[in-house]
Amino acid sequence: MIAEKMKPFVRNNSAIRVMFEEGNRLKKLYGAENVFDFSLGNPSVPAPDSIREAILELVNSEDPLVLHGYMSNAGFEDVRETIAQSLNRRFQTSFHARNLIMTVGAGSALNVILKTIVNPGEEVVVFAPYFLEYGAYIRNYDGILVEVSPDTRTFQPNLAEFAGKITAKTRAVIVNTPHNPTGIIYSEETIIELCRILTEKQKEFGSVIYLISDEPYRELAYDGVQVPFLTKYYANTVVGYSYSKSLSLPGERIGYLAIPDEADQSEELITAAAIANRISGCVNAPSLMQKVIAKCVDEACDVEAYDRNRKALYQGLTELGFECVRPQGAFYLFMKSPVPDEKAFCEAARKYNILMVPGSSFACPGYVRLAYCVSYDTIIHSLPWFAKLAEEYRKG
Repeated sequence: MIAEKMKPFVRNNSAIRVMFEEGNRLKKLYGAENVFDFSLGNPSVPAPDSIREAILELVNSEDPLVLHGYMSNAGFEDVRETIAQSLNRRFQTSFHARNLIMTVGAGSALNVILKTIVNPGEEVVVFAPYFLEYGAYIRNYDGILVEVSPDTRTFQPNLAEFAGKITAKTRAVIVNTPHNPTGIIYSEETIIELCRILTEKQKEFGSVIYLISDEPYRELAYDGVQVPFLTKYYANTVVGYSYSKSLSLPGERIGYLAIPDEADQSEELITAAAIANRISGCVNAPSLMQKVIAKCVDEACDVEAYDRNRKALYQGLTELGFECVRPQGAFYLFMKSPVPDEKAFCEAARKYNILMVPGSSFACPGYVRLAYCVSYDTIIHSLPWFAKLAEEYRKG
């Protein structure tokens, strides 16, 4: 018999993963080239050659007892210092090795900081639509998820509602920009106003409210749109980052948590987070991948390949009459369902071997998400089948 706490997770098993497994099943039946799987954000762009070269160099030249051994729970100090200096060059910050904790991807980074700061019954605010695993992460530590409803006009955060949702129990706010599932990038104006609200609410309640910036898509921004670096706008900001998307390393599970010195009682916060990293069961981030990242820290993400996909899919779908949010970043397109029940729409699409994720999986029913981190050929070959799907709804 499973634990009572696990039963809701089983009932609400990730629709993204379920659709991904369905895609694997269909590919075996019809061939991979005849299945158009837009379900999972699994990068189609290969990792840079420098990653493979760094792995080989490290394995062939480093002392294996060091390379594969334990280190500080926060990670190798030289790796953390290398990443800190890279951030300082790029964003004019003032990080040092002490400000970074190497983590098992961004998911682990978020779990580490939530374990560090959230007491049972305290609230964590999220903006719909959002990555639904946030709810699971918050419940891991007996926190309460507070949801701000979506602004479907702009898909920027609904700040008027947000201000009213902050209470004396609010412990943290999670933001994700570039955004999954919409591809929107939060504007600097939005960030400034959000941080102003947080500053006022801290004073009103005499509390510390952390802003948790979930940033696995930071490098995926298009058309010259700038992604604000949030620690510069609000002192109690912490950043969770992953190299899964920028360097196409999702299975390697490597990222970091950045905690600036400006954060409230930062020294204690950093110490506690490093302990949370250990007692979460991860102990430390993978040693080999830490060293690899240090060698490839300034490697550029292949944004052009995703941009080509973005333009082709957006143009193709809008020309067919579908209403889509134009992505500014990440590699997701959020499309309005032609009928209120987007799950029925997803089911209709499966007849054409098109796999999409319903927006209710992101607390935003009436929309569907398409991950366009697939091959360009997949997008082009899918469009005639989307045309058949569109025709079906025009007839209806």
